[in-house]
Amino acid sequence: MVRRSTRWLTITAVALIFNHMVEYTSAPLDAVFHALADPTRRAMLGSLSQGPRTVGELAAPFAISLAAASKHIKVLEQAGLLRRSVSGRTHVCRLDAQPMHAGLEWIRHYEQFWQGRLDTLEALLRAEDAAVPPTTADPGR
Repeated sequence: MVRRSTRWLTITAVALIFNHMVEYTSAPLDAVFHALADPTRRAMLGSLSQGPRTVGELAAPFAISLAAASKHIKVLEQAGLLRRSVSGRTHVCRLDAQPMHAGLEWIRHYEQFWQGRLDTLEALLRAEDAAVPPTTADPGR
């Protein structure tokens, strides 16, 4: 008589679950959103969109020290949103908007989701409006 093990009945199989959005939550994307989360850094990027700026020029509109401005610039640099070149003692910063593309793609995914939901809501509201008969202007007559 052959005895078969029933051990497989008590061992759960491991199922792999893939979340396609995981690829969008990578460290580079996190760094971009972290950099964009601060209004000072967003303003610096706005300034850089007009052309290259020195660290002093980037710091000038804000009541912050050059050291604080350098920390903001370092965050932007680590996110890949800014390129810095050094010429003597002058640090010139330039915008590199390419890393924002990943953020845009991430947002577009959810835009499609919400657009579908809003289209459904609009259809329901239009159907509801069409089903309700119009009321008279003066119900007392």
